[in-house]
Amino acid sequence: MGRILAIDYGQKRTGLAVTDPLKIIATALTTVQTKDVLQFIADYLKREEVETIVVGEPKQMNGKPSESSRYIEPFVKKLREIYPKIKIERADERFTSKIAFQTMIDAGITKKARRNKATIDKISAVLILQNYLEKINYE
Repeated sequence: MGRILAIDYGQKRTGLAVTDPLKIIATALTTVQTKDVLQFIADYLKREEVETIVVGEPKQMNGKPSESSRYIEPFVKKLREIYPKIKIERADERFTSKIAFQTMIDAGITKKARRNKATIDKISAVLILQNYLEKINYE
């Protein structure tokens, strides 16, 4: 029984979140420089069993792919090539960054700490993962 790994892929930084082995709880894992994300995933998969990778899918309000999709699609294609035995899913990531920022405010995180975009990326990955878990649990 493997975990689910969620990825909030960005041009500079990538946020990662993961479930527990029972796939009940989504937890922030880390934020890595995007240039290092494939190596991070390779190292992580050596230590942990992952059965699904969920990559955030940026969309516009009308449901069409956003401008940043052109950076993410090659990454998803590469993941599928490198890990053909792991299910690669996509999940709508609209509003995750805004919700992540509001979550930080609601949690009482200081203004200075909220400027740390790596924290927003990790929280966004958790939100992507939570939304995915809700989706698969209600199907």
